[in-house]
This record gives sequence, C-alpha cells and structure tokens, in this order.
Amino acid sequence: MDFDETYILLLLSDSNLPTGSFVASSGLESYATHGFLSPQDQNASKDKLLLDFIRDSISAYGHSALPFVSDAYRVTTQVAGDTTHSQNDFVIRNLTALDELYDTMTLNHVARRASRSQGVALLTLFTKGFSKPREASKQSPPESTPSLEEQKHAAFTKLIEKFKTSVRREDTHGHLPVCWGVLTAALGLSLERSQFLHLFLHARGLLSAAVRMNTLGPYAAQQLLLHSIRPLVTTEASKCADLRTGLRLVEDEPDQGLDPFDEDVLDTNGPAMTWPLGEILASRHDLQHSRVFNS
Repeated sequence: MDFDETYILLLLSDSNLPTGSFVASSGLESYATHGFLSPQDQNASKDKLLLDFIRDSISAYGHSALPFVSDAYRVTTQVAGDTTHSQNDFVIRNLTALDELYDTMTLNHVARRASRSQGVALLTLFTKGFSKPREASKQSPPESTPSLEEQKHAAFTKLIEKFKTSVRREDTHGHLPVCWGVLTAALGLSLERSQFLHLFLHARGLLSAAVRMNTLGPYAAQQLLLHSIRPLVTTEASKCADLRTGLRLVEDEPDQGLDPFDEDVLDTNGPAMTWPLGEILASRHDLQHSRVFNS
C-alpha cells in the first residue's frame, strides 16, 4: 500500500467527517429496547450480547451492501481514462440502476432513510471537503496545462456533481453503499481497501452508538474494536470481496430485450440478507417511545 492510499485511508477514517453517521444506530437502539442486550442468565454478559449483535450486523451488512459498493466502484472507474466526460451519461445511468436496486432490496424503511442521508453526505464531502482549495487553485498559472491527475479529478468532480444533482432532484436515491463506491473510486482508493474500510466504519459506528447509549464505555469500545472486531471485519470482508449485484451494467445503448440481471451471479455471488431478526427489529425503531437516534 503506497503513502497516497494510506493518507486517503486516514482521511476517510476520521470520525470528524461530516457524513451524518452519528444519527444512526443501525438497529442497535431498537435491539436494546426490545431486551436483546439484557442478559437472561449469569453466563451471558452484556458485552458478549453486544458482540453477538455486531457480528450478525457486520455479516448482514457485508452481504447486502458490499456488492453495491463493488459495482458502483467498478462503474465509476470508467471515468478515470475519460477526461472528455463522454462516459458520464452511461455511468450515471448505471449508478442510478444500482441505486434503485439497493432501494428495492432494502425492505427496512428505517435503514433506507439512514442510507440516503449518509449517502448524499458523502457526495457533498467530495465536492466540498476533497476539492482543491481556492488559494491552491490560484497558485497555478492560468495558461498552464492541467496534469493528468488534475484532469482525472475534474472528471470525477463533474460526475459526482451530476449524480448529486440527480439525488437532489429525487431522480435517484443516493444510497450509502453506492455513494461510498463512487467516492472511494474517485479518490483512487483500491477496491479491497474500499470494501474493508466500509465494513470497519460500519462496525465502528455500532460501537459509537453503544457508547452514546451508555451500553459500554469508550475504553471498552476501543478494546473491542482492536481485539474482537478486527477478525470479524477481516473475515466478512474476505467472504464478501467477490460478491456482485448481478445487475448487467451498460457501456453503450442497452439491448431492450436483454435480461437486466445475470442469473449466474445472483445464484452464487449475489447480495443477500443473512439476519432477518435484525432487519425486523431495526424496522421497529420508529415505534419506540423515546429515541436517541433518528434510525
């Protein structure tokens, strides 16, 4: 891993990033409210019950979200070698199709709401947080030819601005996994690192929610994150690395008679929901009498 990628990883893992993830517990609050974090016998500690929740949540999220991260990443990289922006229409069309499929497959309305709010925050992060500062832009002579990296960044910026406008117009949803794939591809992160970091941030978000709920303390959260969560994230990232959505992505005008899905991918390496109980409990979040999180 080179220093540029390491630096991007450090930036993206910063808990101060304005991505909106602090408003979501990913079902943990509802899970606790329904009594699943309350030990029923003396052999089951609250920390163990919390770790069981995190294990199931990471597995479910990895199998359902990482296929969309991977396909959105693959679609977005088409822009890298096209500084004329001629590919943008097809890329936007594919991203919109992936976005619609994720929205359809996410039956939990609470998860859909959180995913949309965090997704559009990522697009805003790229255009406002990772764009070149004005002062730095003024230092370049106006007649100078932009470097290849500057041309690529401009192409990605154009694409993301267009996709964000589509989200604002409600032409598409802007779900988190799709937007994460777009963001990390535009920043030049490898697909493997993109997948791993996405799962890590999901796990870290669960622990952050647990701290806010006073389920465990900040030191205990860091201890779990280092010793117990790391093998879970590594294992699930490896399991889900080759998963794809099964959606046939187009590079030119599609054949109207073509089946939009690759059945072979769906049968063996497609997205899946592995934890129905967590999905049901998360969907009951809005029914709680009082709540710390929006979702």
